Amino acid sequence: MTGRVALLHGPNLNMLGRRPAVHYGTLTLAELERQVREWGAELDLTVVPFQTNHEGAFLEHVHGLIGAVDGVITNPGAWTHYQWSIRDALELLDVPVCEVHLSNVEEREPHRRVSVIRDIAAFAVWGKGVDGYREALQFLAREA
Repeated sequence: MTGRVALLHGPNLNMLGRRPAVHYGTLTLAELERQVREWGAELDLTVVPFQTNHEGAFLEHVHGLIGAVDGVITNPGAWTHYQWSIRDALELLDVPVCEVHLSNVEEREPHRRVSVIRDIAAFAVWGKGVDGYREALQFLAREA
């Protein structure tokens, strides 16, 4: 795939670098985005990041991506576990969606094991820190 990839982050991801390093690592969101853009460039992908703590802003942004991107990598944060509107908006894109979580959600609290977007995700990875984003990019470069 040569194309444009939306990198979408949900609530509290703007606080990376301040959140518990044991779960989220030490990179700030700006550092994480820079790394993902660099990895994307190596794969001939243009990565365009977006983060918000506001559901409506997230939905409006996703709606604006219809027909404008070739793939999506998203870490919806807490919205992953309950926000069906996020799932429905991502489904509208009709492109491969990759779900990424820095921490191992399968080994944390029971509510974190629920994902309302997993059934529409073409690829999902958790517990690998920032390297999960690299795996998602590699998947999009190969499969999309």
